[in-house]
Amino acid sequence: MRLLAGEAEKVMKKALVGAMLLVVVGGVRAQDQAAGTTNAAAAFSSTSAAQARLVALNTNALDNATPATVAEASGAEPAAPAPEPTPTPRYIFGDRDDYRWQLGVGFEYFRFDSNQWNANMLGVNTTLTYYTNSWFGVEGDLVTGFSPNAVESNNHAKILGYLGGFRIGGRRQRWEPWGHALVGGSHLQPQTAGGSRNALMAIAGGGVDYRIHARLSFRAEFDYVYTGYFSQTQNNFQTVGGVVLHF
Repeated sequence: MRLLAGEAEKVMKKALVGAMLLVVVGGVRAQDQAAGTTNAAAAFSSTSAAQARLVALNTNALDNATPATVAEASGAEPAAPAPEPTPTPRYIFGDRDDYRWQLGVGFEYFRFDSNQWNANMLGVNTTLTYYTNSWFGVEGDLVTGFSPNAVESNNHAKILGYLGGFRIGGRRQRWEPWGHALVGGSHLQPQTAGGSRNALMAIAGGGVDYRIHARLSFRAEFDYVYTGYFSQTQNNFQTVGGVVLHF
């Protein structure tokens, strides 16, 4: 009987320990469920640690990006802008781009010699030239002169010449030598007895222009001037110094 009583007591103790273990495990599970946690480790992405992003992409910025903004964002030097195209010259002819029209205006010294009287005259010389190509031009010339001193019956000598002709010359360098020949009419004062105040005038000579700008040159000129006053021939000359406008 004692043996049976001892065996029964051992069985009771084992049952009691098992029941206590069940109670403890159940309490732990209930506590985990109440706290909303599990035994599995939380994912790294769901932690509160700061997350580093190596490259921040902005699709809108990339869509609207220009080479300059991309170069600025990458730290590189922006590309130099493309050079503007060279404007086309107004006139193109021959082997040089240049203007066809020339207007020359200069101070003139005119020496008039005749068997009636002689005079030194000062005036303004004006020429207008149109170049048909790089070396040939059509020219008009206006000659004026006035003598400060009286030459005939206490009168001052005056001369006016209006001529047309041609001009030839090179237009490739800064120094531009040229020559011209013109013929036309002239008017002279004072009038002498038995002589006309109008006569033929012809000019042959040349000079050189020094180009200081595309539209401006300095000019030096020397010419032989023929006139036919007093039913005679006069061999005169003139010198001119002035400027030339190109247009």
